[in-house]
Amino acid sequence: MPAAKIKKIVILGGGSAGWMTAAALGKLSRQMNIQVQLIESDEIGTVGVGEATLTALQGFNRLLGIDENEFMRETQATFKLGIKFVNWDEIGNAYHHAFGVSGKPMGSHAKFYQYWLKLRAVGKAESYEHYSLNAVASEDKKFMRAFDAGNSPLSGLDHGFHIDAGLYGQYLRRLAENWGVKRSQGKVKQVRQHNNGFIRAIELEDGTEHEADFFVDCSGFNALLIGETLQTEFEDWSHWLPCDRAITVQTQSTQAPWPYTQATAQKAGWQWRIPLQHRVGNGHVYSSQYMSDEEARDILLSNVEGALLTEPRVIHFKTGYRKTSWHKNCLAIGLSSGFIEPLESTSLHLVQSAIEQLFKFFPNMDFEQADIDEYNRQTNYKIECIRNLLITHYCVTKRSDSDFWDYCRTMSVPPEVTQKIEQYQQNGRIFRFNDNMYDSISWFQVMNGQGLKPLGYDPLVDLIPEEKIERELNNVLSVIRKSADYMPSHQDFITQHCKANALQFDDDKQLKN
Repeated sequence: MPAAKIKKIVILGGGSAGWMTAAALGKLSRQMNIQVQLIESDEIGTVGVGEATLTALQGFNRLLGIDENEFMRETQATFKLGIKFVNWDEIGNAYHHAFGVSGKPMGSHAKFYQYWLKLRAVGKAESYEHYSLNAVASEDKKFMRAFDAGNSPLSGLDHGFHIDAGLYGQYLRRLAENWGVKRSQGKVKQVRQHNNGFIRAIELEDGTEHEADFFVDCSGFNALLIGETLQTEFEDWSHWLPCDRAITVQTQSTQAPWPYTQATAQKAGWQWRIPLQHRVGNGHVYSSQYMSDEEARDILLSNVEGALLTEPRVIHFKTGYRKTSWHKNCLAIGLSSGFIEPLESTSLHLVQSAIEQLFKFFPNMDFEQADIDEYNRQTNYKIECIRNLLITHYCVTKRSDSDFWDYCRTMSVPPEVTQKIEQYQQNGRIFRFNDNMYDSISWFQVMNGQGLKPLGYDPLVDLIPEEKIERELNNVLSVIRKSADYMPSHQDFITQHCKANALQFDDDKQLKN
């Protein structure tokens, strides 16, 4: 006989991870007759300080049936065409890791960037950003959504978002509760388990007990279920990603919002700038081994624009992951499953990915171990792929102006990173294995932007005469320039389609409901 079906799911923790999970499960539960409950404490704050996302969040919105313009208004969001990295290769240099397509196909033998490598070596090509519409539009502060424009690069535009994490959680909560999710408020007193170690119930400090068949741990760094209760192993990656703290602050906007996230390398870490409709989110990620909190705070405040809207807040973290984010009848989603610093804006993507993976392996009451093992294998592979790209940002650099950068430039790295770099250094080849979330163009933009120059290029590039390659590259430059000129400004697009209402605050500068 088939195994019994799950009847109740408890999600421990709110924030973006908890309410993303609740919204997705809430919509699913209406069709599967499953009760979904979320438990959170008003006394425990969330880490969310303003989030930059990847393009995949568009798919999550579609899954929930969310209208993008409504989503933008509700979260005071702006659009994101990519990330601009400043001072990473060496002080004074900058490059874009842009979303969307770049260049154009030139025969079936080699990728566009291979032809660019050949001409760049002989001084006949512009910097690579000029061949990406997303990058050019970012610098011009232009934006529009992709539409069917034939062979025009306007068809290949792609975007993520900058959102207010607090407002995002509130928005998802409204959706989830409308779909039947029940919210309980309180702090955990103890977790009760069955004899086989499976979690039976969560008891709160008010004495109430909440039983369930399946538990989702969204309790953040505390990892109350997957870590404290089930004692799953945490693998520390701080020897590869040495930053362990962040100081965050919100400031008033002083100019029209950029359609990109900016990540500026500092003496012992880096600083982000995330422009929203109502404010700017700023943060300084750094290593406490190489910099004090006071110095990090001074660097952050000396490099922000606009009046401070909040007091600077220090967040402690450790990079790494839980090798088994699903154990027994408990699945960790969000910070409870691990944390990779926000350099490539992957936090919400990993939450979304975990939810999608849960749907692929949605359990019955038998909790098949083979399914759980495969979930963990696929999840671990995805997070390791992100880790490897982040490590490359740190280890591929010419910076030697501080002990921090001396360490990063000379540290040992995972063999996968070494292999990727060594292959690229010969003929610029970049291979994508399995379901690696980063394609060859992403890896190329980062390695090229970080100053890594291959000795040669794909020999098949020589099948096309150099004069023809030069004409094609010049044509790409012209088309991209015309396409960027056609686009409205980022601010005008927001004003026309998704401008948010002004937020209302009380006398203590707290956001009113």
